[in-house]
This record gives sequence, structure tokens and C-alpha cells, in this order.
Amino acid sequence: MQNAFLALIPARYASTRFPGKPLVDVFGKPMIQHVYERVSALFPFCAVATDDHRIEEVVRGFGGTVIMTSPEHQSGTDRCAEAARKAEESFNQSFQVVINVQGDEPFIDTTQLEQIKEAFQNPKTQIATLIKPIESPVELIDPNKPKVVINSRNEAIYFSRHPIPYQRGVPVEQWLENHRYFKHIGLYAYRTDVLEKITQLPVSSLEKAESLEQLRWIENGYIIQTSQTTIENISIDTPADLELVLKNSEIWIKHIFIH
Repeated sequence: MQNAFLALIPARYASTRFPGKPLVDVFGKPMIQHVYERVSALFPFCAVATDDHRIEEVVRGFGGTVIMTSPEHQSGTDRCAEAARKAEESFNQSFQVVINVQGDEPFIDTTQLEQIKEAFQNPKTQIATLIKPIESPVELIDPNKPKVVINSRNEAIYFSRHPIPYQRGVPVEQWLENHRYFKHIGLYAYRTDVLEKITQLPVSSLEKAESLEQLRWIENGYIIQTSQTTIENISIDTPADLELVLKNSEIWIKHIFIH
């Protein structure tokens, strides 16, 4: 059976670090519109999942599809699970795979979306995500950039805010010379039935320790298939991030039209 894909873009207005983030102007368009246009160009079934009527109004204003969800969700994954159920009703369509796209990446490269889609050519794939080789010692020790340990089948063994493995007797500035480390790119896709099941799981001890929800899935035996990308994503998570993007407008405007 051929996979039917549903792309969802979870969007919250009440961000602690950047309230109203999805609606900020990025080169003449709300940020959520940039994301939506890129994603919907590849996935015919695409919607913004939100609990805020201001976001709903803006998305409908540019002709996008929006699905209203509960304000009680603790994560984008939880929001996607509810939105997926509602999408099957509104689109009158069954979906085998749900793609969860971050709403704060207005320059997301469509080749990465293609990559995560291709992972489901394997009928055994339950969950898929992207990883990227770490190239700088600063990035390696940054706790805000989760690291991924993979096995020989490119399945995620563990996610951590700390570099793993620890290299005994080797200065940290030399770790990248001795081992290939990967960071996590926050783009997820799930079999629809798997998405429903993982959102019913209780919060796990590893998840609490690292504040990374994907550890809950691994602890409960779900397999996360990874695919390597060389593309560096730029997310706009804070006002300072937005200021930096606007300051380098020539680079990013060119990126918008090339990709």
C-alpha cells in the first residue's frame, strides 16, 4: 500500500522566549507563511496545527489550511496527534505517515523533507528524523543542541544534551578528531498509528533528566530511523535570531528564491 503523507506545522503563540513568533514579519510575510509555502509545495495535504485564533486568522488569510487543537498540549508531537485525527475527517482521507515540521524554520530546505519522506519506503520504519555531523567543538558542548548516538543501521540509540561517547583521557577540543558526533535536526515523521501510541505513553525518567521527549519513545522500544543531512537549518527561536536573519537579508532572500 502506498503511503499517504500528512504534513503538520505545530504553531503556538504563547512562546516564552518569543511571544507571537509564528506571526513575525520575515521579508514581507509572516514566518508561518514561509514554512507553509515550502511544505505544501511538496505535500498536498498540509495544515498548521494551532490553539490560537490569531494564528488561525493569518493562515486562513494567506489561503492556508489550519486545524484548531487543544491549548493543553505539552509538545508539538501531542498537538500533531490531535491534528492528525481531525485532518482525516476534514480531508476525508486516511494518512499512513505524519510529518511534523518546525514552524520556526522559514528557510527549511525541501530536500530535507524529501529525505524524511524517503525513510518510509521501508515498511518497517516507525519514526524518522534527521541528523547532521557536528563540526565545531563549541557546538559539541552546547546543551541547546541535542546530540544523537546511532547504531550500524542508522537507528538512534540515545539522544543527549551532553556529548556521547565521553573520551577518557582526551581533551574535549580533540574529541571531533577521534569520533564522529551528530546533532539532531528537529524534523520528525511518524507512522500514524505509532504517533497515536507514543503520545499515550507516560513521561519517562530519561525524558525528565534530559528534557528530550524522544527518549520516552526509545525507552518504550520504538525505533527512530535517522538520515544524515549536510544542510544547516536556521531557526528563528528568539528576537535575537530574527535580528540576525534580517541583518543578513541578502543571503536569506537569495535562499528563499533558490529553494
